[in-house]
Amino acid sequence: MKSGSGGATGWQRSDRAAEETLLDLLRNGRLTLRGLIPWSSNYTFLGQVSDRDRRAPVVYKPVRGERPLWDFPRGTLAKRETAAYVLSRELGWHLIPATVLRDGPHGLGSVQLFVDVDQDEHFFTFREDSAYGHALKTLALFDAIANNADRKGGHCLRLSEGRIVAIDQGLCFNVEPKLRTVVWDFAGERFPEDLREDLRRLDVELRTAGCPLLAELAELLTPLEIRALRMRVAALLVADRFPDPPEDRPAIPWPPV
Repeated sequence: MKSGSGGATGWQRSDRAAEETLLDLLRNGRLTLRGLIPWSSNYTFLGQVSDRDRRAPVVYKPVRGERPLWDFPRGTLAKRETAAYVLSRELGWHLIPATVLRDGPHGLGSVQLFVDVDQDEHFFTFREDSAYGHALKTLALFDAIANNADRKGGHCLRLSEGRIVAIDQGLCFNVEPKLRTVVWDFAGERFPEDLREDLRRLDVELRTAGCPLLAELAELLTPLEIRALRMRVAALLVADRFPDPPEDRPAIPWPPV
C-alpha cells in the first residue's frame, strides 16, 4: 500500500452531494489509527474514520511527522496535500482521493481516503496503454498547474480501465518553478479541448475576488503561493501546450518510482 493511496471509490463520483457527505465523515468522524506505514519518508498512518454506521479507511499524515525540507516551509506539507485535492475537485478531474485538514491523534494533519489499488500497477506499467492517455494528460496538466515537485511513477496508480489515482501531493504549490515529474510524454503537445476549457474556467475563478475556491485555498496556501498559482494557470493558457522538461534543473524526481 502506498502512503497516500486512498479503499473506497466513491470519491470519483460526479455526485457533489455524495462527495460532501464523504468529506463530512473525513472531517468529523472519529479517527482511529491501525498502524504506521513504515516506508514513507514522513510519518504516515493507516487508520479509519467512523461515525455511527459510516466508516472509511484513511491515510493520516500529521504535520509533526513531516521531515524538514530546505525548499518548502516547515510544517506545510499537509496543507499542500489538501490544497491539491481542493484544486482537483474544483477542476472536476477527480484525480485525488478526498482529503481534509483536521486534528488527529498526533495533532493537525491531512486525512485522505484510502483507495485500495494494485501497487504493482503504476505509471511505468501502463504508460503505453492508450486507454490511459487522456487520464495521464489530465495528470500532467494538473501537475503543471500545481507545480508538483515530486511526481514519481509510484504516485500514479491504476484504478480501473482508463482511470488513475494520484497520491502524495505534499510537494506542490511552491512559488519557485519546481516541476519534477516522470510524465513528460506529452511535452509540446496542445491541450485537449476539454482540459483547455477547464483551465479557462479555473483562470476565471482564480481572478474572481470572493470566489469560494480562493477562500478555501487561502486557508491552506500563502497569498504569494496563490498568486504564483494564478500566474501558472495564465501562462499555461497562453502557451496552450504541455510544458517541456526544464534544462536548468532536474526534470525527473529520484527515485523515479
